[in-house]
Amino acid sequence: MRPFLLAAAAAALLAAPAAAQQALKPDTPSILVWSPEQQKAWYPAIETVYRVNTIKAGEAKPLPRAERMLPDALSDEYVARENVSGFLVLKDGKIIAERYGLGRKPEDRWTSFSVAKSVTSTLVGAAIADGKIASVNAPVTDYIPELRGSGYDGVTVRQLLMMSSGVKWNEDYTDPNSDVARAGSAILEPGVNPLVSYMRKLPRANEPGTRFTYNTGETDLVGVLVSNAVGKSLSEYASEKIWKPYGMERDAIWVTDLAGHERGGCCISMTLRDYGRLGQFLLDGGKAGDKQVVPPEFVREATTPQITNGAPERGYGYFWWMPASGAFEGRGIFGQSVTVFPEDRLVIVLNAAWPEATSRDRSIARTVFINAVRAAARDF
Repeated sequence: MRPFLLAAAAAALLAAPAAAQQALKPDTPSILVWSPEQQKAWYPAIETVYRVNTIKAGEAKPLPRAERMLPDALSDEYVARENVSGFLVLKDGKIIAERYGLGRKPEDRWTSFSVAKSVTSTLVGAAIADGKIASVNAPVTDYIPELRGSGYDGVTVRQLLMMSSGVKWNEDYTDPNSDVARAGSAILEPGVNPLVSYMRKLPRANEPGTRFTYNTGETDLVGVLVSNAVGKSLSEYASEKIWKPYGMERDAIWVTDLAGHERGGCCISMTLRDYGRLGQFLLDGGKAGDKQVVPPEFVREATTPQITNGAPERGYGYFWWMPASGAFEGRGIFGQSVTVFPEDRLVIVLNAAWPEATSRDRSIARTVFINAVRAAARDF
């Protein structure tokens, strides 16, 4: 992927955060402009800034340390330069690197930004396994009936997950009147999720399934779809399907929108090791112990290219990016990533507080660093 496209893709990972989620204090600055001091204080404690719901954990699944570890010298310079709060590497399910910065401790959570999208995608797969969603080819309007008669008529769940609904969308962060700035920012119709109210008024621009167009609002829409289908909040369902059965070590928290619904596209906070467990869960094929939580075919489709028309790098799966390296990757702005190399049985997690949401140079540096870690881990 060309560098400028990488930066552009990263920029698209979070939309209208100050408008779509509810701050506890009216004078809270947008999360996009927090100072370094605010990042350091609030990324690990975002529940003190925004309204949240809790994803309950159960009994923790051990993450054993390997007999030997990657040398700290491999990551010293990168961790310091890029304001990294957490760096974790799992090889065959064992820790071969674990480092913390910015005063963070192992038990501290850190906000995901748009890595949450990849969790939402996984919950779609769980709902299919439970028979709550018929299939990825089911119409979106079967689960969000308020969208009937809108540009979403005929759009499937799969097309939403590929960001190819065909509905017109403006993701211009510099335009205060863009869709990304306005969607979900106010209660438009009592009793209807504000995001749904906004998005059902949008026109059709392309035939569904024909072109990838990054649409942050639709990732939140998928969150609404899942909770409608399963009859539970996203936090309850995530606890039931991932956090408890897979053995996450600590409760996670999920930022909610103006209606109190978890944002499908943003802002789950979890520990560094639980980010590692998330990547390992997908690497394990969506199984928790002997139970197949997510259908194997869904995991395969979610983590391999499903659309390339307009999509960067190798393409796009179901809310997972496909880097040129052959990995699949969940990404969030300000330096968050969960990168999985299936052929190497490798999971690499980075949490950070970059000075800016996106950066061409930082994106390139992260890719170089991840590839260096992968090369070093091949000797393990």
